[in-house]
Amino acid sequence: MGFIISLFTLPLLLLLSCQYLCSSAISGGIVDDVKCVTKQKPRPRTYCGNSPSPMKFADKRLATVYPVIQAFKKSVTRDPFNVTKTWVGTDICNYKGFYCDNPPDNKSAIALASADFNGFRLAASTLDGFLDKLPDLALFHANSNKFTGTVSNLIAKLQYLYELDISNNNLTGPFPPPLLMPNNITFVDIRYNQFSGSVPPQIFTKPLDVLFLNNNNFDQFLPENLGSTTALYLNLANNYFTGPIPRSIGQAASTLLEILLLNNRLSGCLPYEIGYLKMLTLFDAGLNQLTGPIPLSFACLEKIEQLNLAGNMFYGAVPELLCMVKSLTNLSLSDNYFSFVGPFCTALIGRGVLDLRNNCVPGLPFQRSSLECARFFFHQFFEHPKFCDHPYSFAYVPCNLTHIWGNERRSTTGGVTGRPSPSYAALEKHRT
Repeated sequence: MGFIISLFTLPLLLLLSCQYLCSSAISGGIVDDVKCVTKQKPRPRTYCGNSPSPMKFADKRLATVYPVIQAFKKSVTRDPFNVTKTWVGTDICNYKGFYCDNPPDNKSAIALASADFNGFRLAASTLDGFLDKLPDLALFHANSNKFTGTVSNLIAKLQYLYELDISNNNLTGPFPPPLLMPNNITFVDIRYNQFSGSVPPQIFTKPLDVLFLNNNNFDQFLPENLGSTTALYLNLANNYFTGPIPRSIGQAASTLLEILLLNNRLSGCLPYEIGYLKMLTLFDAGLNQLTGPIPLSFACLEKIEQLNLAGNMFYGAVPELLCMVKSLTNLSLSDNYFSFVGPFCTALIGRGVLDLRNNCVPGLPFQRSSLECARFFFHQFFEHPKFCDHPYSFAYVPCNLTHIWGNERRSTTGGVTGRPSPSYAALEKHRT
């Protein structure tokens, strides 16, 4: 009988022993992979091992933006310089193109403060869900990439963002609405994109230092409140703006340093209020359809260095008072219909400061033919008369002209100023 009992008892004892040993091995961490199975009641596989360690970031603010960056990384469809391969691990501050700093609200914290993608040539279908989800971002530079889509309204909620450069991409749509919302942005560069339609006048009431809108498809009259801008550098070149230069431009007298209006479809006559721009160093309205004489008020531009009115339909005499402004290093009046220059202007031609080629000045080389000049004046004054409003204003001089007397003229070489121009630099696609 004992033998029979042992035959029935032995399998049970072996089964219980197996379960006990398996449980002990699992709970004690002795083995890495134990599979415990009974014939009577199959159980799911049980794996024994350590769970992954939690990711450690230098600051919880960096932990917040980590999944945002990783999601954007997955959306990048082109990365010729393998930039995104550096976006690995928890050390976000060492990712290529990302920079950290102490946020304004907590100087002991570490946050993602700026993203500089200039020249990376990255391609992605949108910046939405990335740019607008970096809450501590102060600067975003993305010149010369292949980003498409529109600009999300949510970037207006980025409380520290003050520089936005999305130039030379393939962005489309109307003027980005978030730039009109309450924000702290002072630097706006959206040049070389496919934005179209009108530029809302509200942008000229924002407290901006830089506004570069050149090389887009904006087509409208220049907003009447153009002079309300606080911008130091204003570039509206290479669009399809029409109509006259607003007389309000003189209201920017204390701030405006450079303005580029070249290569649009502007028409009408120059407002004398331009002469109020006492801080102006660069004025370029070349390649438009402007006409009339140059107002004598331009002699009040005491700091003007570069003045370009080439490629229009200006006529009359080149003001001698303007040629006496000592800060001038480049006065481009070619391809117009000027018919007279005095001794001061003639001296500037000899020094390479004044370019009067292809005008109607008797006795000067490289002028239009007499027939071409006669046709223009007949058309302008007889066939289809076009006269400027407020003709008296062209003789108005709203300053005392003390800046043109006494001091020596600034030395020049070939009519080119030595001071770099941010506005002219913005005519280049690629930012260096």
